[in-house]
Order: sequence, then C-alpha cells, then structure tokens
Amino acid sequence: MAGTEIAKPSAQQLTFVTITAMVVGSMVGAGVFSLPSRFAQETGIAGALIAWVIAGTGMLMLAFVFQTLAVRKPDLDAGVYAYAKAGFGEYIGFFSAFGYWASACAGNVTYWILIMSTVGAVVPALGDGDTLLSLALSTAGVWLFYLLIRRGVKDAAAINRIVTVAKVIPILVFVVLALFALDPEVFADNWSGDSDVGSLYDQVTGTMLVTVFVFLGVEGASVYSRHAKRRKDVGRATVLGFLAVFSVFASVTIVSYGILPYNEIADLRQPSMGGVLQAAVGEWGAVFVSVGLIVSVLGAYLAWTLMAAEVLYVAAKDDDMPRFLNKISDVDVPGPALLMSTILVQVMLVVTMFSADAFNFALDLTSALTLIPFLFAAGYALKLALTRETYVENPRGHGRELIVGAVATLYTAFLLYAAGPKFILLSFIIYAPATILFVMARREQGRRMFAPVELVILAISICGAVAGVVALATGAITI
Repeated sequence: MAGTEIAKPSAQQLTFVTITAMVVGSMVGAGVFSLPSRFAQETGIAGALIAWVIAGTGMLMLAFVFQTLAVRKPDLDAGVYAYAKAGFGEYIGFFSAFGYWASACAGNVTYWILIMSTVGAVVPALGDGDTLLSLALSTAGVWLFYLLIRRGVKDAAAINRIVTVAKVIPILVFVVLALFALDPEVFADNWSGDSDVGSLYDQVTGTMLVTVFVFLGVEGASVYSRHAKRRKDVGRATVLGFLAVFSVFASVTIVSYGILPYNEIADLRQPSMGGVLQAAVGEWGAVFVSVGLIVSVLGAYLAWTLMAAEVLYVAAKDDDMPRFLNKISDVDVPGPALLMSTILVQVMLVVTMFSADAFNFALDLTSALTLIPFLFAAGYALKLALTRETYVENPRGHGRELIVGAVATLYTAFLLYAAGPKFILLSFIIYAPATILFVMARREQGRRMFAPVELVILAISICGAVAGVVALATGAITI
C-alpha cells in the first residue's frame, strides 16, 4: 500500500547497511524521552543495570525469534499475529492481531500526552497532558491526522527519515552532554536508591514494562528478510542495530543518575530527559529536547496510525476480521480500519484522563497488550524447534534456535508476571469484547462460531474481563 511506505523497503535487494538503519529506525521511539524519570521512580543504578541486562537479552532473543520465523515460515507474511494463528489456532491468532492493534492505538495515546506535557511547561493549563484542555487539543489532533491520512500520505518515507533524525540527534547530544556534566558523588549516592524503591527484585520488575515499550518495533527487523541481498545480512544487522539502540537507551538512563538525585529525577515532568539536560546545561537543554520530541512524536504518530490500520486491514484480508475492514480507498488507505483505529485512540485518551498518572498508565497498558502477540510468536518458534517442523530438510541452526525460542518464551512470560494482575485484568477487559469481531468474521464465512478449545479460551477471557471490571468497581485495582 502506498499509504504505508513508512514500513516498506525502498528496494528489493536490501543491503546490510539499509537493514541496520531499518532496525535502528523502528526501535528508536519517543518513549526514550521519558526513560530517566520512569526508571528513577522504580530503581537506583544497580537495579537499572540489571533491568537493562535482562531486557537486552530478552528482547534480542525476540528479535532472533522474528528473524528465524521469517526464514523458516516465509509464507506467513500477514503480520506478527500470523505466527500465533499458525501455531495455536485461529482464535488465538485473532486475539494476537487484536492485541497488537490495540497496543499500537494505546501507544499513540502516549504521544499526545507527551506533546501536551511538553507544551505544558509553557502553558500550565495543559498540565502533564491530563487536563480537559489537553484532552480537547489532543482530540483535535487525533481527528486532524485522521483526515490527513484519509486523503493519502504520499511522502511517508521522507517523513520517516526526518522523524528518525529528529529522534536520534537529541538523544545522542543528551548522552554526550550528560557525560561531561556527570557528578561522581551524585552518581554514587544513586547507586542503590533507598527503602522507598523496595528490594532489588522489586526495582527490576518495576521497570520491565517500560523496557518493552521503548523496544516496540523489534519485530520489524525480520519483516524484510526475504528482500535481503544476503540472508546472513539480516542476522548481522539485527544484532548490530539492536545493540546500538540498546546501548543508547541504557546510556540515557544511567548517565541521568549522575546529574540529579534519583528522587528529583523521579519528580520531573515529561519529557524527563529535557529536565535532566536542563539541570546539566541550562534552560536551552530542555528546549532542545522538547523541540526534538515534538517533531519525533508527530511523525511517530503518523507511522503508528498507518501501522495500526494496516494490522486490521491485513487481518480482514486474511478472513480473521470482518470484511468491512478490508475496504481500501482510491488513494490506498484502508478507510474503515483507519476510522476504527482513530476511534480506539479517542476512547483511550478519555480513559487516561481518569488515571492518576496518564502517561505511565498508557505506557504500561501499551506494553501489556503487546506481550500477548510476542508470547505466542516466541511460543511458535519454540514449538517449531521442539517438533522439528521445517528442520527435516534444513536442520542447520536447530540447537541455537531451540535455545532462542525457549529463552524468548520464558522472557515474555516473565514480563506478563512482572506486569502484575492489574494490567493483565485490564487487558482482558479490552480483549474479551473484541470477540464480537471474531463472531462477525465467522458468521460472514458461514462457519461454526467456536470449536471446543476456543470456547475454553472464550470463557477464560470473559472471566478475566468480569474480574477486571469488579476489581475496578471495588477499588482493588485503579488506573
């Protein structure tokens, strides 16, 4: 589709350099601008270092999973959810598609909150992106983008290049300047935090969801493997690109602890990276980061809105969503899917207004919704290795891929555990009603609504949703 050139290669024979650039571009998200305060709210330096080692190892394994599946199952090109469908059935595949789409929409909510919080430093009425004025302006922005995309996006690839530069330059400048301004005494005082942040285990688990958020896009590294000039370029580019982004993200977090006491970093408004740089070099540091963030976020919102609509459209083309979602306009824009994505963003924007911390709530919900598709993709890679499917004629790499699949599966399962019951129950509240779309698709095809196993999954999702609603109503969990 012309409307989604942001996510497509410009050539059919991609080189190592091009693939590496794609990996870096897909993973450098606006969430990095919030890293200092989010980590400081949960942990000291020791916990942060351990958290990044765990996240780096786990996410690298996931990157290898997607690269392996692209090679082992090149016919499955309908999106990440296709792996869940192939491995565990149509209903699980549907949930995976819906969860991936919903996570993209929830992620888009964080962009508007970040923009409003950034401008809120100058216009106090916008608060931290959680006031009625910020909701009104965000709503206007959401629907303006809908109208823009509805008319077609001709220069999406150029926009993506500008956005990537706007993201990367402020981040690199921040790291360099913070290193020069780093105070060894402040750094040492922030090593372990204090009793307020809990045990080291609590500190590590408390930061897991934010590491998922900033690495969203790791799955994109494998999408272009079949276009590569040499297959080995994909693996090498995945490792190099991932390690480059990982080192930058970890550096942003760690050097911040050398500028301010961690409790002061924790209280910074978003984007907290601007507050840290302001403390290091003066007012212009906050302005520099804020300008880069706004350009980055607006471009990222365009990219992820296109991607969200594409997920629904492709799922509908594959008969996993109702047919009305596979309609496409004369300018190659999936109108109904785009409208449905915009509506969900709008609903989630309103919901965040009732949260005690709108940005962190939207961030954590985005990560939690993403974990289901990631878990089933990792599980499918592990299943292929255990059953030796696709390995009979090509056994090379079986041992390595078995280990990768196992580690990636355990890592994503651990992330769900670290997310805690709150976000699992909230995810059920979102997932369960989505079954209406599954029923519509089955009815259109004249098929049986649910197989016995699918009825069990449906019952679990409904029970989880009911439990979530009751927990919200009684105050057992809050947003």
